[in-house]
Amino acid sequence: MTADQLPVVVVGAGPIGLTTALGLAHYGVPFVLIEEDATLSSDTKAGTTLSRTLEIWNRYGVVDEILAAAVRIDEIGDIDRATNTPRASVRLAELTNDTQFPFVINLPQQRMEPILAAGLERAGHTVRTNHRLTSFEVLDDRVVLQLETPEGPQTLEASQLLACDGGRSRVRDALGVQVVGETLPERYMLIDVAVDLDVNNARDYPYLAYFADRTEWMVLIRQPDNWRFLFPLAPGADQPGDEDLLVKVKQFIGEVDRIDLLGTVIYNVHHRVADEWTRDRKVFLMGDAAHLITPMWALGLNTGALDASNLPWRLAWVLRGWADPALLDGYEQEQRPVAVNGSGEMAEAARKYMSHQRGAVTADTSDWATAYTRTLLGVRLDVEGMGDWSMVATTAEPPAVRAGDRAPDLSLQGPEGRVTIHDLCRESFVALYFTDVRRRPDIPRNESPALQHYAISRWDAPHDSGLRDRALFDPGSVATNRYGVPADSVVLLRPDGHVAAVVPMRPGVAEELYTHVTGREVP
Repeated sequence: MTADQLPVVVVGAGPIGLTTALGLAHYGVPFVLIEEDATLSSDTKAGTTLSRTLEIWNRYGVVDEILAAAVRIDEIGDIDRATNTPRASVRLAELTNDTQFPFVINLPQQRMEPILAAGLERAGHTVRTNHRLTSFEVLDDRVVLQLETPEGPQTLEASQLLACDGGRSRVRDALGVQVVGETLPERYMLIDVAVDLDVNNARDYPYLAYFADRTEWMVLIRQPDNWRFLFPLAPGADQPGDEDLLVKVKQFIGEVDRIDLLGTVIYNVHHRVADEWTRDRKVFLMGDAAHLITPMWALGLNTGALDASNLPWRLAWVLRGWADPALLDGYEQEQRPVAVNGSGEMAEAARKYMSHQRGAVTADTSDWATAYTRTLLGVRLDVEGMGDWSMVATTAEPPAVRAGDRAPDLSLQGPEGRVTIHDLCRESFVALYFTDVRRRPDIPRNESPALQHYAISRWDAPHDSGLRDRALFDPGSVATNRYGVPADSVVLLRPDGHVAAVVPMRPGVAEELYTHVTGREVP
């Protein structure tokens, strides 16, 4: 990117805007992040973050601070309210050979956002608060924005405009984009309470538990220093008073020696998706601006995080001249089906499951498959535009990886010590050659910042092999077996950790695949 490159402008500093900005900072894309409010949100909002989002924050350099502030959970409980007995908990330790984060976390959004913002500050960026977008114009080579700021009206020119401005997106409305779907008459009540369920009133519930019931279900969430409860409100019902709320909580957990109400919020329940996500490769809708998902199974914020994983690397590659602008079209192609028929339908089926309605989700084929699906690690993107995508793992054991899959993240031993597969593709495409380094395979040298090459073998490369600098030792073939591809295969990974292709090894094949994906030769 040149020094005079116009910045990308991100509108909205909620979790998706902040995560998107962190992604742009990670890839060195100039950007401006604006927020119309004076401060970050202090409302009681989303509380559970899934493994895939933790992987994204790890790539963008903020996961350690997030984990330090959160509660980590290796079990998602499923409890029948009528009998108060477990049905089938989701055991996330099943994922130890799939991710560095075989758990989910509970951390309320109002505590999460400042951590993400602090990560931006460490990278030399700030949120421009009290900056309201009033209008914009899309030109052939730029987007011209008009802003209201504390210093008065300003004009800002951008290479692209990323709308992370929520469910009532002004950017979406200005484009005239329609939102398709429905808003249900049912609403959700979320309340935070201070109560001791660990010592004096020990309940031993999993720290994330779903209480299913035909009459009234409830979700229990252990936050770092309080408990959160989510339950439905009947259509047209008034908001319960404080005492009524505490009575309702005790109907689920029983009598306790003390309970104090800390905060409440009511959510409308949506399954609505924008019918257009991009305009002229200059304006992109992201997060709630693109899709409003029922907040079940933590699929709201976490689906938006997938958007913030998919788009920043594409912008970086195009702005660097490493890819044809057509690469940007893959954002909507891949993410829209996930929101329309993936997260949206999964969340709605989960809602029905909680209330024992028809159309509810059913159990997956194995503990591993259930855990893989519930953490969003099972998202396979439609990388070739052929309609081949999925969000649900259906096999008893992990299958061989294929194009579009999120790459399993396992540890290997590199020339300088331990490295994970997602570490390798943090900033570039990576070609993994599953082979036998004893036979001195032809592995290209790493001479481009856009594409790196590594052999993976259960044999450590001898020092006289000429491969020591680009060979990764896989003791016991753990990674090789998890990937499950035939011997002498090349797996090309994208910078977002998704598999671009799986093909047999031959000279120059990784470079050919890179050109197929990006539309440009390897720089």
